[in-house]
Amino acid sequence: MRLSDFILKNLEPILQAWEAFARSVDTSMPAMDSQGLRNHAEFILRAVALDMRTSQTQQQQIDKSHGLAPVTEEESAAQSHAVTRLMAGFTLDQVVSEYRALRSSVLRLWLAQEGTGDDHEIVDIIRFNEAIDQALVESIATYGRAVETTRKTVLGVLGHDLRTPLGAVMLGADLLRQTEELGSRGKKIIAQISTSVQSANQMVQDLLDLARCNLGTGIPVQPENTDLTSVCKSVVDEITAAHPKAKIIFTDTGPVPGLYDPSRMAQVFSNLIGNAARHGHLQRPINVTLTGDGTTTYFCVQNYGEPIPPSALPTLFDPEGRYSRYTDSEPGTSSGLGLGLFIAAQIVEGHGGKMEVESTLEDGTIFRVTLPVCQ
Repeated sequence: MRLSDFILKNLEPILQAWEAFARSVDTSMPAMDSQGLRNHAEFILRAVALDMRTSQTQQQQIDKSHGLAPVTEEESAAQSHAVTRLMAGFTLDQVVSEYRALRSSVLRLWLAQEGTGDDHEIVDIIRFNEAIDQALVESIATYGRAVETTRKTVLGVLGHDLRTPLGAVMLGADLLRQTEELGSRGKKIIAQISTSVQSANQMVQDLLDLARCNLGTGIPVQPENTDLTSVCKSVVDEITAAHPKAKIIFTDTGPVPGLYDPSRMAQVFSNLIGNAARHGHLQRPINVTLTGDGTTTYFCVQNYGEPIPPSALPTLFDPEGRYSRYTDSEPGTSSGLGLGLFIAAQIVEGHGGKMEVESTLEDGTIFRVTLPVCQ
């Protein structure tokens, strides 16, 4: 019996094997019933069988093996299956594993019952694998598009819906701060609320920036004629007020003009100096220098304290690599450095510059930023 005929005549045992595997997949969502676990599986198998019965030229087979099969306007069963599996909590790896299990179970059942060693068996296996691979490609592509749509929706919520209530809280805190009846304790509470809202706003901005990088659009940079010295001074004043116990020494060598995005460069300065204030030794100074030679700008932050482990340095600006090794529950300076370093490095890169770091117990932790002036 040809494999396409075998599939159509043995749908139930094949579907039972599919369901058994799908039931073994562990997700955070509630358990699905038999229909949910089998969703679209029968239609995928019928599409595979129909494809195997369809005459194809050698070039059509080659195109199909390269993922260049004709695209239809109607949504295929494989595409529908990908979306429902995403909604059911299946990861992409688990969806791919379903197809691997389906491929294995069909061939195993067919060869056990119908295997004769005839030449047509090899042809059937090749055509079957091509059809399964085509369905798999459709599922992967659709799953990826659905994830992308979800990500954009989350970005919209973060960028608009979440910022609106945070802005309202900040406005309310500013109005309350002007009330004379608050007293010292009330003013202290309002100050804490303002600080927390500012931190939440920064988290939202960091997540948006991270998402932009993941989407491939990068962090937007809008250069204009800017004196980086005045930008850096403002940041130093803000961090000094927020960390009164930190001793920040800013070496002012005069104006450092160039084409830079002032708000983005303020993010870079704030992140690096802020990290130094949070993680540096309180009894030793934080040295901040900003200089330029007309063609290149040099920014440096040095603080003393617990050094960043050498094993963490290669992935310090890569959130995926770093968070695969460190968590917030683990001790050490590197565990407390969040998305800010990655975003700061991306901003520097967007200006055509680079960021470097070295950290030892003797010389402290030193972040160096080099930027072209581009006047």
